[in-house]
Amino acid sequence: MCLLCVFQFTRVWIPDPEDVWKAAEIVKDYKEGEPVLHLQLEDETPLEYPVGPKSNPLPFLRNPDILVGENDLTALSYLHEPAVLHNLKVRFLEPNHIYTYCGIVLVAINPYDQLDIYGEEVIRAYSGQNMGDMDPHIFAVAEEAYKQMARDERNQSIIVSGESGAGKTVSAKYAMRFFATVGGSANDTNVEEKVLASSPIMEAIGNAKTTRNDNSSRFGKYIQIGFSRHYNIIGANMRTYLLEKSRVVFQAEDERNYHIFYQLCASASLPEFKDLGLTSAEDFTFTSLGQNIFIEGVDDAEDFEKTREAFTLLGIKDVSQSSIFKVVASILHLGNIEICSERDGESCHVSVHDVHLQHFCRLLGVDLPQMEHWLCHRKLVTASETYVKNMSSQQAANARDALAKHIYARMFDWIVEHINNMLQTSSKQHSFIGVLDIYGFETFEINSFEQFCINYANEKLQQQFNSHVFKLEQAEYIKEQIPWTLIDFYDNQPCIDLIEARLGILDLLDEECKVPKGTDQNWAQKLYKQNSSSAHFQKPRMSNTSFIIIHFADKVEYQCEGFLEKNRDTVYEEQINILKASQFQLVADLFHEKSDTAPPAKSSRVNVRSAKPTPKAPNKEHRKTVGHQISYETRPPPENRPQQRSDPQQLLMDTKHTFPVLFPYTPSALSLETLHIPASLCLDFLNRV
Repeated sequence: MCLLCVFQFTRVWIPDPEDVWKAAEIVKDYKEGEPVLHLQLEDETPLEYPVGPKSNPLPFLRNPDILVGENDLTALSYLHEPAVLHNLKVRFLEPNHIYTYCGIVLVAINPYDQLDIYGEEVIRAYSGQNMGDMDPHIFAVAEEAYKQMARDERNQSIIVSGESGAGKTVSAKYAMRFFATVGGSANDTNVEEKVLASSPIMEAIGNAKTTRNDNSSRFGKYIQIGFSRHYNIIGANMRTYLLEKSRVVFQAEDERNYHIFYQLCASASLPEFKDLGLTSAEDFTFTSLGQNIFIEGVDDAEDFEKTREAFTLLGIKDVSQSSIFKVVASILHLGNIEICSERDGESCHVSVHDVHLQHFCRLLGVDLPQMEHWLCHRKLVTASETYVKNMSSQQAANARDALAKHIYARMFDWIVEHINNMLQTSSKQHSFIGVLDIYGFETFEINSFEQFCINYANEKLQQQFNSHVFKLEQAEYIKEQIPWTLIDFYDNQPCIDLIEARLGILDLLDEECKVPKGTDQNWAQKLYKQNSSSAHFQKPRMSNTSFIIIHFADKVEYQCEGFLEKNRDTVYEEQINILKASQFQLVADLFHEKSDTAPPAKSSRVNVRSAKPTPKAPNKEHRKTVGHQISYETRPPPENRPQQRSDPQQLLMDTKHTFPVLFPYTPSALSLETLHIPASLCLDFLNRV
């Protein structure tokens, strides 16, 4: 296309509100400065398309038909949004062509169906092949990482990224299946089977139904697979980050809590679970808030059997499994405990005859009168005295929910630690391949603190991707004096600064949490005042209690309500002390810090008396805000649940914002210093791999 004219018969793409982009052809020569382009759509409908130097630029050019359907997007003559989407659509409509390369990146479109392209014979076909010699596939990326590890003797990592529901966890799982097959252990220890067995367990305790995905990972994980000098799997280690604890106590409409709750309720009639006191998931507050306890095509009882089988394969004994299920059941009963407000509105009580309180205390082996008391009271320690303060019913409900989240998070961590213990090896590790699977970018009808944290983490990952794919690659071209026109790419550093810089969103949130009478509304007003000049921040016209961030992937409006409470995540020490004193060893172990060397107290009674003791230092774990803890150190039936997706336009919209990407990267090229990642994110895995 020249600067002065566009010729007749030139083929172009024009934006369309329904189809995203529509194909058209210019039917009359256009000269620069003319107000309209004369076009004809594919159905021969004529169209006068207005153009202008600023308001409506000239449309994108279409690629020649011979290039459409290329398996590598970099082979296209024109590489822009409509060209990328059209090429992906053409490939996607062909059988089993859900993968497309974009240079070193593998683009995957979730088919929301089970495809017969992941069998062992397919793994063998890709094993030993060069990445570009066969059709794009997750196995090709895995083979490239495996081959580079063996050839260059350098550790490798694969990053799986994309928005919520893109299929990240399943992709990561297939990559691990590839390594388990080609790098099978040389003896009969079946380490690779144990690595794969961790998946159904982690899905049960860490995945849930959302409006986007029936089996959405609500935590991030980095699995490091260790290899011997002969490149056989000898062990593995898993690190997890930012479990979405709030889901334990709240689910939006048409969403579910973690699968394990529904699996256990669906199996409550089994003889071994009679003493759990469970009935249908509809009967419990923490599993019925989404108003739909079922997932179409999923049998929770059947999945529970697979979860138990995986526990057994990983060496978790029946007695430990029983304890885990008691903890899960206790959380459901905790959510059903009725907190009754007193007439003064400043205090509340729980009946000692509350059946759910009785179940909760029995299942966890703790003292009922003490738990009944400390569910409705809290202790205040000053320099001179210790007070017992009444809590209102709302304060008690918040504390109860915080306790439920804390119990679940501790159980989650215990299971992960136990899995890691079973995957450890005494053999010396020669090298490893890491697979990082984190939250995808999220934007829902209602977005809260959880989406804010998730999207912040994705901003950091996008920055890393930009650094690897654009900055470092182009620097290498310049260094080797290869002729190259620098690519102007989107730099999301200003958005990251908005969130994490001094007096940024997180800083102001932490400050408001320290104010004795801080509120979500006051915090919102401070955000408006501080960030009014930011290009990435907006105040909604019709709201004084929400804010908009223009992220790299999309514009997201966040509701401020609940931010302070979720950021504080306050768990009261008195309740934790009762749990530490449980008569059941596993329960007691869950709540003792690793630094705790003293044996648990024989009594669960918490003594409060007026005195003048030296105030204890605040419990750091319970006082540190969540915003300061956002931690990312480095998605057959339950593995790939089928879903229906009948709207191709929406499918294109999903890929418009963020592609799921996988790429091996050179560890030495990435560091906290070069990427300017703050220590609060704990991204030290970049230096280790």
